[in-house]
Amino acid sequence: MVSGKHKEHLKKLSGLKEVIYKKLYEDNYPQVMRLCLGYTTGNEALAKDLAQETFLKIWQHLDSFRNESAIATWVYRITINTCLAAIKKEKKRHYIENVNDVQIPTDTDEHIDKEHMFKQLYTCVNKLTATNKAIILLELEGLSQQEIASIMELKHEALRTRIHRIKNQLIKCVNHE
Repeated sequence: MVSGKHKEHLKKLSGLKEVIYKKLYEDNYPQVMRLCLGYTTGNEALAKDLAQETFLKIWQHLDSFRNESAIATWVYRITINTCLAAIKKEKKRHYIENVNDVQIPTDTDEHIDKEHMFKQLYTCVNKLTATNKAIILLELEGLSQQEIASIMELKHEALRTRIHRIKNQLIKCVNHE
């Protein structure tokens, strides 16, 4: 049987977890959402679902965070794993939308060109392997290469070489070479 003091202590711990979670959510939601958008080829509804699922997992596992890395690194790792799992599940069900079905707004020629380039880049990013896709999306997110290396569990020098190769691969793809 749980004593009154013990219940009060548990209630305080639960409140602390909630405060930490809210701060994590506020600090990381924009980055998580952008990363999810990258994995979903810009499908905002699916990206929001994945971001929500990511934060649900963060809540469920917050007590198991071991402080072996920065908490942002842990959040990114959960995001990547959530997105990869969802994509595998969606591919099995054949629900992934074709990027060619995206409607491009026709406001101005410049806007159309930027939208076309953005769509083309997403198409090329989605042709990368899962690991390379994660690396380049984190790079585009502005994380330092040290942080990316930690998240992806790679040596920094190996990551630098890989990023260079990925960028060259994307340039060739975008330029249809």
